[in-house]
Amino acid sequence: MKLEEIERICVLGAGTMGAGIAQTCSQAGYQVTMRDLTEEFVESGFERIRVPLERRVRRGKMAQEDVDEIISHIRGTTSLEEAVRGADFVIEAVFEEMGVKKEVYQEIDQLCPPEVVFASNTSSLSVTEMASATSRPDRFLGMHFFNPAPVMKLIELIKGSETSDETMALARDLSFRLGKEPVVVKESAGFVVNRLLVPMMNEAFNLLMEGVATAEDIDKAMKLGTNMPMGPFELADFTGLDVGLAVMEVLYEETGDPRFRPSPLLRQYVRAKRLGRKVGRGVYDYRGD
Repeated sequence: MKLEEIERICVLGAGTMGAGIAQTCSQAGYQVTMRDLTEEFVESGFERIRVPLERRVRRGKMAQEDVDEIISHIRGTTSLEEAVRGADFVIEAVFEEMGVKKEVYQEIDQLCPPEVVFASNTSSLSVTEMASATSRPDRFLGMHFFNPAPVMKLIELIKGSETSDETMALARDLSFRLGKEPVVVKESAGFVVNRLLVPMMNEAFNLLMEGVATAEDIDKAMKLGTNMPMGPFELADFTGLDVGLAVMEVLYEETGDPRFRPSPLLRQYVRAKRLGRKVGRGVYDYRGD
C-alpha cells in the first residue's frame, strides 16, 4: 500500500490517546472512525476533542467552522466490525495490557483485508508479540504518539522482528502527513523516550520518599537546572501515575535492571488512586482547579 491510497483511518480506543490520534488524523484530512466499548466512552472521546478546540475558539485562535469540520470527519462507533470496515490503516490505542491488545488484533485480523496495516500506540509492549496474534506480522508496527497527540511532534516508529521495510516506509510517510516527526526504533523495552525518561521519573519519587526535597523543589530544580518545560512530578501527574507505573513494570520485567524497579512511593500513590490530573489528585492536588 502507498500513502496516496490511504483515505480512511480507524482508531481503536477513544481515551486520551485514542481521541487525540483521531483528531490528529482528521486534521490531516483523513476520514476517521473512532471506536470504543460503550457509547459513553465514545462520547467522552468526542468531548476530549471538542473542549480544547472550543477553548481555542473562545481565545480567538481558531474558527468555529474549523472545529466543526474536524469533528465532522470523525465517526464514532461501538462496533468493531463497523469501525474497521473500509479502513486502509488501523491505529490501536486500547488499554496497555498485552492480553487485551492481542485479543483485539485477533478479531480485526479476521475483519480486515490482508493489505491493511496495523499500528499499535503502545508505549512499552512488544510489537513482535502483538503481531504474532495476526496473519500479517510484516504489516504490523508500533506508532507511539505522545500526549497530547495533536500537539506533540514526535512519533516513535517501532519495527518488530517481522515488520517489512515497506511498512516502515509507509508509516514514516504517514507520520509526516500527520504533521509529525518520526524516529525509527528497533524493538526494545521502553523504546527511546521511556527508556530514558522512566529512570529519571522513578528516581524523583525515591528522592521525595527519602525526604531529600519537596515535590515542588524537585520539579523546580529540573525545570530551572535542565530547562525542562515540566518537572518530573508535573509530567507524571499529566500522563497518569498508573500509566507510568505500568511502563516501569514492563521495563523491569523485560530487563531486570534495578533502575526500572518502581519506587514504593509511586506504588503507594497508585494504590491510593492518586493517579494524577485525570482524577484530580496525584503528587499534587488539582481538585480546586
